[in-house]
Amino acid sequence: MKIFIDTANLDQIKKIDSWGILDGVTTNPSLVAKEGTDTPTRVAEIAKILGDRPVSAEVMALDAEGMIAEGRELAKIAPNVNVKLPMCEATLKATKVLSSEGIDVNVTLIFSPLQALLAAKAGARYVSPFIGRLEDIGDRGNDMLAETVNIMNTYGFGTEIIAASIRNPMHVLDAAQMGCDIATIPANVLELMLKHPKTDEGIAKFVADYEKVNGKH
Repeated sequence: MKIFIDTANLDQIKKIDSWGILDGVTTNPSLVAKEGTDTPTRVAEIAKILGDRPVSAEVMALDAEGMIAEGRELAKIAPNVNVKLPMCEATLKATKVLSSEGIDVNVTLIFSPLQALLAAKAGARYVSPFIGRLEDIGDRGNDMLAETVNIMNTYGFGTEIIAASIRNPMHVLDAAQMGCDIATIPANVLELMLKHPKTDEGIAKFVADYEKVNGKH
């Protein structure tokens, strides 16, 4: 499973990239706004760090014509930039056009397998089912993700599934066990994935035993 980081913070991206595990970055208008900059500027900065790895940049238009125009401009920023569109009727129209022009589209705000199916049929390169936000309203986010994975596998779509709205390491584990293509993960959850109390305990014991014989390292 590929690991993306869901952020627009350059320091977070550089840190996780230094671990050797980073396959891509997703952003959205809220994440970019936190950084006090505009989407084209920040996406260009991220794309430079990532090289040929994908970066998702979201449009703000809500009509098909606007999405297409804005998507074309975002795609010009760098070859590794894909265009993120929020799921709606206009998005399907825009996805059809942009994908026919060779522009990769990431359809986001997916909350049902049928939405993902329609996006894939329209030509989306990626679909982003939101796990955490669905669970916020008492629904089963992981069930929705599993159903989406099953549909994509059954019909052999070339569309990659990005497990999104990840809130904790268990969401990542579930996505990996389902065979999800990608999980886009906040920096704090990636940090949590590193940790286990028995690992800390083992390191402390090794250090203590070493120092008994060799003194302070």
